Formats: sequence, structure tokens, C-alpha cells
Amino acid sequence: MELFFSALADRTRLRLINLMGSDELCVCFFVEVLGTNQPKISRHLAYLRNAGLVEPRREGKWMHYKVVEPSDPHAAHVFSEVRAWLTEDPEMRRDRERLIKVCCAPQPPVLIQGAPKPASLTA
Repeated sequence: MELFFSALADRTRLRLINLMGSDELCVCFFVEVLGTNQPKISRHLAYLRNAGLVEPRREGKWMHYKVVEPSDPHAAHVFSEVRAWLTEDPEMRRDRERLIKVCCAPQPPVLIQGAPKPASLTA
């Protein structure tokens, strides 16, 4: 349980959770939207994975992550409440707006060219 709360105690990890929302996202989108280098993003994602809050999937050279619900019902409730709160936070909203802008750009940044777009942003 300590790892669960430690995972939620970092602003960058909260931003990653918020960006994923109900989508699966390529690491390259996190790097572009948060303006942080890939090794740092990967360390935070590894922390979230070890806490059981995200799961990875590889597709060729692209690594994708999605949020998973904790198996413990109490942790799942807390996690659901945290995620709901994140949608109301101004910084988190700006991150989502930037994600939409980056994903829908006519000429995407070089880092994400060819990366699969999140499903909810391509519909």
C-alpha cells in the first residue's frame, strides 16, 4: 500500500496518469507534452508500473502505457477519486489541451511522427 501512495505523491506521475486518461499513450507523447526527457519519463512510468497503476505494451519501436485499476477495492476507490480530481486541476487540463494540440497538429513534432495516436483523439 505504501508504494501505491508513493506513486501518487509525485506531480510528474500524476500528470502522466492524467494524460493517459482512458487512453493508451506512447511514451513519445509524454515527452513532447511534458517537455521532459525520455529517461525521466520512463523512470516515472516504471514507478507507476511497479505500483500496479499502469501497464506497458510494445508496438515495434513504440512503447505504450495505459492506466489499470488497482486490484484492492479501497485502493481502486482512492485511485478513482484522484483521477477525477486531476480532471479539475488547471495544470492537468492544460496538459490535456497540449496533448490534443500535439496529436492533431497538421505537422506533428519530429519526435512523434509516425507514432500511433490515442484512440479517443482519432475518433
